[in-house]
Amino acid sequence: MKIKDYWYTISIIFLVILGYNFPDTFNSIAGVKLNTFIKPVLQVIMLGMGATMTLNDFVEIFKSPRKVVIGLLCQFTIMPFLGFFLSRVFDFPIEVAAGIILIGSSPSGLASNVMALMAKANVALSITITTTATLLAPVLTPFLMKMLGGSLIEVDFWKMLWDMAQLVIIPIVVGLVINKIAPAFIKKIIALLPVFSMLGIAYIILIVTASGAASLQSVGAVLILVVVAHNVLGYLLGYFSAKLLKLNEADSRAVALEVGMQNAGLASALANEMGKLATVGVASAIFGPTMNVTGSLLANYWSKREAPKEI
Repeated sequence: MKIKDYWYTISIIFLVILGYNFPDTFNSIAGVKLNTFIKPVLQVIMLGMGATMTLNDFVEIFKSPRKVVIGLLCQFTIMPFLGFFLSRVFDFPIEVAAGIILIGSSPSGLASNVMALMAKANVALSITITTTATLLAPVLTPFLMKMLGGSLIEVDFWKMLWDMAQLVIIPIVVGLVINKIAPAFIKKIIALLPVFSMLGIAYIILIVTASGAASLQSVGAVLILVVVAHNVLGYLLGYFSAKLLKLNEADSRAVALEVGMQNAGLASALANEMGKLATVGVASAIFGPTMNVTGSLLANYWSKREAPKEI
């Protein structure tokens, strides 16, 4: 294991420490609240996702629909209900508890695709689940939040659906259109898109940590343990559910990473749209760095163990 392989993870941890210890510095600059830019930053990330999407991203649906359905079912059942259970077991403030459910109800993140490659998992399946889950999220995330978190905070299903559409669907569609009418331009900037995504997620985590510093001080240690448990149990339950449903090793690894690694940036942006970034957004701020650390370790472990070929 080489330190240079984890430079991004280390950088994220550094930003979390920075945001936690100097919240006032990263809440606003010259009177401008920095959380104002969370929405446009995430929209550009999603636009980049749309601009790089092709039919190949969905080919796994037609080749192996059963695998994709299993992955999506695991994604939208294990993490939301696990989040609901953990939020009830521990005595958190209600908005912080709602944030645990929110991160669980979010789709998988793009980082899972990178980890799947490292882990010698089925990368095509990973990409298809991420893409499909992201497109389904504008309906499923508000529905799950209303069902599981509605007793904790007021959840306006239609408003959240519209927020999700603005954060996910519209930018992705715009990206697809740009790719269609200006493919040469996309080819020129395609190498920059992952870099912007990494910087964008880093920015969001920094701002959310700074905004939620006060909440972290009151529930920090316990919430960190709960978020780690949520993340790690996601890997375990995702992996063994896939195995139980007769998926092979490479497919099971992909499902495990899809289930365990959530789109923390999207969850943070939703908390921001709700006007509750400092409370509902705290779990997402912790989840982002946590999953990068645990995902890197798990992928590194699997990278040294070749997945048996499907017979």
